[in-house]
Parts: sequence; structure tokens; C-alpha cells
Amino acid sequence: MPQGQPAVVPDDGLTTRQRRNRPLVLVHTGQGKGKSTAAFGLALRAWNQNWPVGVFQFVKSAKWRVGEERALRVLGDSGEGGTVAWHKMGEGWSWVQRDMASSEEAAREGWEQVKRDLAAETYRLYVLDEFAYPMHWGWVDPDEVVAVLRDRPGAQHVVITGRNAPAQLVDFADLVTDMSKVKHPMDAGQKGQRGIEW
Repeated sequence: MPQGQPAVVPDDGLTTRQRRNRPLVLVHTGQGKGKSTAAFGLALRAWNQNWPVGVFQFVKSAKWRVGEERALRVLGDSGEGGTVAWHKMGEGWSWVQRDMASSEEAAREGWEQVKRDLAAETYRLYVLDEFAYPMHWGWVDPDEVVAVLRDRPGAQHVVITGRNAPAQLVDFADLVTDMSKVKHPMDAGQKGQRGIEW
């Protein structure tokens, strides 16, 4: 198993083991495809480690069935790895807002549920899918999010996806990946397709 060597060793008083096992906040942002997909890959790794996983989808439609949801639900129910809970908080697509007031309320309720679960240490990995949007739109205060994540108890990892992640979240996070688009079939007029987009 490859083991990465850090470029610096901080003077934080932690042992190597303590530092290695420190819970992380990860952000997948940017204009490119793959932010949620990468987060669901982390969920697969967490499931394999027998961690309880909580997925919170913030703006994708509750009617939309994604392949990752089905796969992770089946795995979670298999009894072979960790449990998986899937929560849909959104009312519609992130780029086509139909009912902004209802979507805003659902996003705020979703964030309140995440806060309760963090306080209760319900999951070991939280996937807050498309959660950057409610912060970017002003529905959820990014400063509050950072404060809650900073003070979360236990060993809970959190990954947040979505375009336009707020600067204070980016500054606070332990790992930030900016997915940049170089080329996409939609640029040539092709619509999304099964097995690729969902």
C-alpha cells in the first residue's frame, strides 16, 4: 500500500498516528464534471472500512435516481461494510430553479439535520452533495458552516461538493480539489446520457 510522505511536519504536538487519523473536511468544487462522482468514490472507501456513511443531496431532485444511490444503498444493506443513509434535501436541478423559496427551505432544513447528525456523531463520513450551492446563493451562512465543522466532535470526515464553494470554506478545508472543464460533450450539443451523467 503506497504511503504518501508529507512535504512538512507541522509543530502541532500530534503524533504521526494522531495526525494521520485526524478527521478531514474535503471540498470538490469547480466548473468541471466529476465533483459528486469523486465524493461517492470516497463513500465507497468509507463503506469498505465499515464506516457509517450519510449522503445528503442538497439541490438535485428527490425524483432523480442516480446510479451511485442505488449502488450505495445495496452495499449499505448488504451487511458486509458500513451502513449507508441517503437523504434528498433538494427540490430541483441546481441549474434550473423552479421554486426558489421551497428549495431554500429544504436546503436550510437539510443543513439543520446535518448539524444534528454531526452533534450526535451519527456518521463517520458525510457527503454533502451540491452543498456549495446553498452557501453560494446565501441560503446557508458559510461562516456558520465553517464554525460547525471546526467544532464537530469525534472522527467525522465531511466532503462538500458543488461549484462556487465560498472562499471561507476553501480556506478552512483540509483538501480542496477544483475540477476544471477542458472539454465536455455538451459543448458540442450532446445531452447527458445514461451511465455517464446518471
